[in-house]
Amino acid sequence: MNSREKILEAVLKNQPELTGLPDITMFKGDTNGAVQKYMDIFKTIGGTSFLVNDINAIKVLINDHFDNAKRIVTTLTELSDRFELISTNTDPHEYNDIELAIISAHFAVAENGAVWLTEELMGQRIIPYICQHLAVVVDAENILPTLHEAYEKIGIGDYGFGGFIGGPSKTADIEQALVLGAHGPLTMTVFIINNTNDSSVNK
Repeated sequence: MNSREKILEAVLKNQPELTGLPDITMFKGDTNGAVQKYMDIFKTIGGTSFLVNDINAIKVLINDHFDNAKRIVTTLTELSDRFELISTNTDPHEYNDIELAIISAHFAVAENGAVWLTEELMGQRIIPYICQHLAVVVDAENILPTLHEAYEKIGIGDYGFGGFIGGPSKTADIEQALVLGAHGPLTMTVFIINNTNDSSVNK
């Protein structure tokens, strides 16, 4: 047994006892108004959101707001009649010229405007980071008020790779000047499918 194996074995033998997670019920937010709050917060971080009734409305908006002459890919089979369906068998390098990627999210978080994605929804894990523009589809009923509830859902999930994405990529490292699209998508758009009766949502 080499030194590395000895160290790892010692670590495994000296694990602390498991303890239960703390009660976070006191931190849970109000679901009423979560959709509108998400849209407001998402706008402040540089994103654009649309409340739509169905997939057909998304097709119209994509046609109006993006260059359809360039490469548009998607993981949603409902959009495969119009756009290229992402294949898990394709070499990831073949996706280096994507103008727009349209994928779905497990849920969104009103508190900070982020969406939660795992590899199964990305098609390939490089997709949401390599495209020029990113569009995400999420059901209104899957917008959570706070990150406390988001992490509660993540904790019971079974996934290998996942991440929160909040707005277009940005940096302010150079002269404290905010630059969008510095190391990822130039823009991020979220299409929220309206399946809630929340009266606080602006129609």
